[in-house]
Formats: sequence, C-alpha cells, structure tokens
Amino acid sequence: MSSDDLFAQQPSSTAPPETPEGRAPGRFSPLAARMRPRTLDEFAGQEHILAPGQLLRRAIEADRIQSLIFYGPPGTGKTSLAQIIARQTQSKFERLSGVESNVADMRRVLATATNRLANTGLPTILFIDEIHRFNKAQQDVLLPDVESGVVRLIGATTHNPFFFVNSPLVSRSQIFELQPLTEASLLELLRRALADPERGLGGRRIQADEAALQHLARIADGDARKALNSLEIAALTTPPGGDGSIHIDLSVAEQSIQRKAIVYDADGDAHHDTISAYIKSMRGSDPDAALYWLAKMIHAGEDPRFIARRMIICAAEDIGLADPMALVLANAALSAAEFVGWPEARIPLAEATLYLACAHKSNSAILAVDAALNDVRSGRTLPVPSPLRAANYSGAERLGHGQGYQYAHEHPEHFVAQDYLGAIKHYYQPTDQGTEKKLKERLERWRAALDQAKSPPPRTSE
Repeated sequence: MSSDDLFAQQPSSTAPPETPEGRAPGRFSPLAARMRPRTLDEFAGQEHILAPGQLLRRAIEADRIQSLIFYGPPGTGKTSLAQIIARQTQSKFERLSGVESNVADMRRVLATATNRLANTGLPTILFIDEIHRFNKAQQDVLLPDVESGVVRLIGATTHNPFFFVNSPLVSRSQIFELQPLTEASLLELLRRALADPERGLGGRRIQADEAALQHLARIADGDARKALNSLEIAALTTPPGGDGSIHIDLSVAEQSIQRKAIVYDADGDAHHDTISAYIKSMRGSDPDAALYWLAKMIHAGEDPRFIARRMIICAAEDIGLADPMALVLANAALSAAEFVGWPEARIPLAEATLYLACAHKSNSAILAVDAALNDVRSGRTLPVPSPLRAANYSGAERLGHGQGYQYAHEHPEHFVAQDYLGAIKHYYQPTDQGTEKKLKERLERWRAALDQAKSPPPRTSE
C-alpha cells in the first residue's frame, strides 16, 4: 500500500477535473472529458436539484453529504457531479465500476479508505458507476462501511434504483434523479467549449453557425457527452477555409452526429415509462401522442405482442362497454401482428392505437369487478340461492335445488325478475359514454325489478 493512499493530501477545490481513472484529462482526451465542470456554477442543467436553495446543493455546500445514488440517462452529469462533490467537500475520490470491479477491488478500496480516515482524517467519496451491475453479495459488502461512515457512497445508474439496487443500500442513500439536459443547456455547453482556450476549442479559429449548434443540441437528445464530442468531430474533420478558419455549418453538423439512438432498455425505465405514456395517451384520447410512443417502441424493436397485449388491457380497462368493438379490434391487432411480424405489424398496431385513442371511454368494467372482488375477499360469502343451484343430478330435487327457477327466455324481453344473488348489490355502474348509455337505460329498468324480487315481502297484519 503506497504512502499516497495512507497520507494523501487534501485536494484543492481549484484542481483540474479528473477523469474516472483519477487523472487530469490530457490534451488528447475527448472534448467532453476536458470540459467536465469543476464547480457547481459550471454544472449545466439539473436545476431541480442543484439550483441555489435546493436540497442537494445546500447539502454539498454545507458538507453534509451522506450516501447518494444518482439515477438518470447517459451524459447527464452523474460522474461529473460526484467529482465536484469530492472536490467541494475536500474528499479523496475513488472510483469503481459495476462492470469491471469485483469484491477484491471493493475490499481493497474500503481498506484504504479506513486507513486514510484513521491516519489523516481525510474522508473518501467512493463513486461506483453502474452500481446496478453489482449483484446482491457485492452490494452487501458495501453496507458496513457505508453505515459506519468510512466511505460516503455515490452510486450512478441508468436503471431505477428502487428496482435494481438492494433495498438496504437504497434505504441508506438519498436518491436523486438526473434529467436529460435541455437544448438550451446543451447550447450553453457547446458555446462554452468553443470559447474556452484552455480546455475547449477556443484556441482554434472556429466559426459555428447557430443552426449547426442547434442541430447538435437537438440530436444529442439530452446527452452532453454526445453533443460535445460531436462538436469536436466537426472541428477536427473540417478543413480550414482560405482565411484559415474552420466553418461549421449545418451540413457539417449533420455529418458529425449520428442519428440519435432511442434510449430504450428492454427491462429498464425507458421500456416501462414509454409503455406507460402510450397507455395513458390512449386513455386520455390523444391519438397523436399515442402514435408517437408507439413509433418509439417500434423503432426500438419492442415485441409487437407486448404492445398488443397492453392494447387489449386498455380496451377492457379504459374503454370497456362504452365501445365493445375496442376489445375485438385490439385482439385482432394482436393476431395480425403475430401473423405478419415487423415491419408490417406497425400498420394493424397503428390502426388499433388510433381506434382505442378515439373511442368513447369507460372504466366501469374494472371498477365493477374490483368492487365484487373486494366483497368476496372481505365480506361474508354469500350462498348460492336454491333456485340457481345445479339440479341435473340424482337427489337434487330432494334437496330443493333448482326449484322455483324461472327460465328468462320464456318471459317478455327475455327477462324475469328473480333473486340471482341473495343480496342487493350494485357493482356495475354504467356511464353515459357511447353504447354504454343504452345499457344504462336498460339496466335501470331491470335493477328496479330485480331489487324488488330480492326484497322480503311486506308483513301483513293478522
């Protein structure tokens, strides 16, 4: 173990930003690494947690940081923010990777942190990138030293920590969600990189059109790393003009940034959030929004059967008897999608999406069945009335089963008022939407007669 580990000097708050490996970025490092923010004032975006007065900023400035988990998409500043916290709180920054590091690496870093704290009083920020990649045993190794304060853990993950990080670790940490950077924040970063002569591209004669910068900011899709590195590609691959300056116009920008990849993990937040937005858009009768989320899932290669299954649920739960054809069409879309596959499956899926979004809405079916289930679970179990009991076996007549049952089809309108339940219960509450309005009118007449049949006859005076 080196003396640097045991007796490390406190880092200066003005030290250059470190790479994940702990070294200051060299001149051959990517622009995004060189332009890492050094202070909270340089940090772009995330105003919801870092604006003056917000909880995380107050905790950093007061050096009251405990264990943290940063959760958000790539390029939103999780690593940079961890390094700023280490610098601001005068802590040693140690980094592990959920992909590359093992238990031996963890024990080595934790032992070094223990010695450092005992010999110099210097605290350690342990940053674990992609912490969700650690299995339960690896995460459990951290618990004693996190709980005792030997290290202050900062975990970074693109996955929802409440699903992918052990609950004991989550319960000991504050969770902060980082959002994709806005186009305005990305434009600010690009302009700063063009102007910075020390770390950025300010030492070169570069003229970047506003339309080019706006294109980079838009196509980067909230990812600062992608925006900055694309700007650097544009600057390094564009030959100087006759006056020696490099001109980055829109065509150069379009060639320098790849078409944005859709952030869509099959088992992650993007998957769940997108299907949630899709269902809520159909429920909210916005066909344009529903089509956008459908297009995102199609582009990302989502299983068409999964999309169609969610349509079927939406048709039954959110549309129901207001438009019974919705469930029929959703089932047809599932069958068609399975039969034709991608890319043609997009057509029946789109047709069903539009129908469901534009259909009359009613959630009476799910409310009705859940109310009945609640009674079954929590209330007294009702016996089957004798007239409704099976009477197709020897001995049923002796038990009185089936006696008094009236066959509905032998009566006017194929309806007869008799006791089908043994109690007065109205679980189904039809709405005035679509075809359900007609059902409501018919049911009101039937229920009046049914309730009367269930009521005990009035007593007569002797």
